[in-house]
Amino acid sequence: MADLSHTDPEIYGVIERECQRQLAQLELIASENFVSPAVRAAQGSILTHKYAEGYPGRRYYGGCENVDTAEELAIQRTKLLFDAEHANVQPHSGTQANMAVYFGFLKPGDTIMGMDLAHGGHLSHGAPVTFSGKLYKAVTYGVDRNTEQVDFDVLAQLARNNRPKLIVAGASAYPRILDFNRFAEIAREVGAYLMVDMAHIAGLVAAGLHPTPVPVSDFVTSTTHKTLRGPRGGLIIARPEYARTLDSQVFPGIQGGPLMHVIAAKAVALKEALSHSFRRYQKQVLANTCALAQEFLKLGYRLVAGGTDTHLILMDLTPIGLTGKLAEEALGLAGITVNKNAIPFDLQPKTITSGIRLGTPAVTTRGMKEPEMRHIANLIHQALAAPDDPDNLAKLQAEVHEFCRHFPLFAKEWEV
Repeated sequence: MADLSHTDPEIYGVIERECQRQLAQLELIASENFVSPAVRAAQGSILTHKYAEGYPGRRYYGGCENVDTAEELAIQRTKLLFDAEHANVQPHSGTQANMAVYFGFLKPGDTIMGMDLAHGGHLSHGAPVTFSGKLYKAVTYGVDRNTEQVDFDVLAQLARNNRPKLIVAGASAYPRILDFNRFAEIAREVGAYLMVDMAHIAGLVAAGLHPTPVPVSDFVTSTTHKTLRGPRGGLIIARPEYARTLDSQVFPGIQGGPLMHVIAAKAVALKEALSHSFRRYQKQVLANTCALAQEFLKLGYRLVAGGTDTHLILMDLTPIGLTGKLAEEALGLAGITVNKNAIPFDLQPKTITSGIRLGTPAVTTRGMKEPEMRHIANLIHQALAAPDDPDNLAKLQAEVHEFCRHFPLFAKEWEV
């Protein structure tokens, strides 16, 4: 970093301040995590110099023999980790992965079905403001008002009525296990492709702690960060008969040269995900989320769907008279990072919301366990009890800073 501090002190300062923020605050955004030193080393390597349009052994540039090996390792490890027959590791993000599937197997105007954004879905599953909602006729399904879980009988009837070309399963704020077999049955009944976006749960699936969608899906997309604990990026798993079309949609369809330093970092993260320590880590993620949820319930908070089966919790703040926006801001001042989030049947605008989403992957990576989760829940409770009291929030921030001082960003127990 010495060269950077000399060449560009402004950016050096940004990085240093962000480093201190990450070390001193509790990161509870469910889609964020901390990578290992090995992943960071690969991503910051000289592989960033190499242009490599095409695929291993079929490049449009010379000098690709080493980056070919990196990409082949990433592909092989993806296939081994998820018991997959074909994998593409070039997508720059989960949304790019989804786009490649859409562009490869749909035509503009085709009908797609995805979970309503307000009920826990993702923007790229048909939200009107995105390409997926503009290019395709998007029909959304949601959750039952009472159980706050997907009602598959309603979903099946919706599919029969609309005959989608593609059904998307997956979510960004859904705390319960999704029944991929039921999704597959419905897709087969109406003659639709099934694409599962497992971005949030990929690490749990890799560790065998969440049902895998791979055997029953036509396509499975994912990010490589979140629970998978790799660099920011995406990947796609597909049946072999779709491989040629899919690969051609990633390149040259929607992307140019792949980011070889990121693909190398993906390969490292995927190797870590094949280890025993990664399975232990994922077990701890689930144990931590359960402990956090139980403590919130004990404190009287209402959790959407009654609790969690995964790495995240969705908290309804309506009973205590707060909005997600106010809670996010108050917790930020207390040194606790969360995101405001819509809840099913939310009456608040999307920019305000009635809920917050909390996840445990990042704090688990730091080495925190169930006792720390109970302590975190009580810190959050104290902040939400007096969100307009600056003295209270300042006191909590100091307590959070001292608490975090005992935990590195990446605990040694998770190193491979």
